Amino acid sequence: MKKVSKKSPVPLYYQLKEILQEMIENEELKPGDAVPPERELCEVHGISRMTARKAVMALVNEGVLFREQGKGTFVAEPKPKHLLTRLRSFTEEMEEQGFSVRSEILSFSIVEATLQLKKNLKMLPDQSKVVEIKRLRYVDELPYALETVWLNHDKVPGLTQEKLEGESLYTVLKNQYQYHPAYARQTIEPISLNDYESKLLGVPNHSLAILFSRTTYLEKGEIMEFTKCIYRTDRYKYEIVLQP
Repeated sequence: MKKVSKKSPVPLYYQLKEILQEMIENEELKPGDAVPPERELCEVHGISRMTARKAVMALVNEGVLFREQGKGTFVAEPKPKHLLTRLRSFTEEMEEQGFSVRSEILSFSIVEATLQLKKNLKMLPDQSKVVEIKRLRYVDELPYALETVWLNHDKVPGLTQEKLEGESLYTVLKNQYQYHPAYARQTIEPISLNDYESKLLGVPNHSLAILFSRTTYLEKGEIMEFTKCIYRTDRYKYEIVLQP
């Protein structure tokens, strides 16, 4: 292990953070490996316990490391990536990367559409109801994302919670209604989780998260769905491909 330099203008904790990061990138520390305890880091580098803890917690907050009460700190598995230039279902995207995926339906209801939802779904004046589906998405059995989907009720007659159990929503829409998504518009913004969201996702109260709001269209410009999905930042990253 390299050692921090007390002559460097770079803060000691940040030097140690980069040393640990480099060890992970060079596979000296692999996913599941224990990171040297803070006491050992202090002895090796001649730094305070507070400095060592600050370096380790910086990597924990980035999702590079994770802590287990009473056991220690370990190297996390690489974060799944979400490629923003391809329109695929959550299930398809995660399974392509080799992760197991499942969804827990928290609620399935038919409700009166708000004025904003009517605008988002471009509903006709005589259309007033939407199907609202709230799901907790799991990746490798860890809570990963909290999703709410709204569909124009008139466009999905007969859709029930039972039809969605264990199935991808996109698969059901394709097979049952012959809806094939053509393109989508999506916004991304950082948010602070409320108590309810934090509990479902298994993170501390008011943790930072990423909110995706997406409108998915069919070929002729009709709207298929409007979705809001909250992703944990400690287990998620997104990738954008830029082309000239």
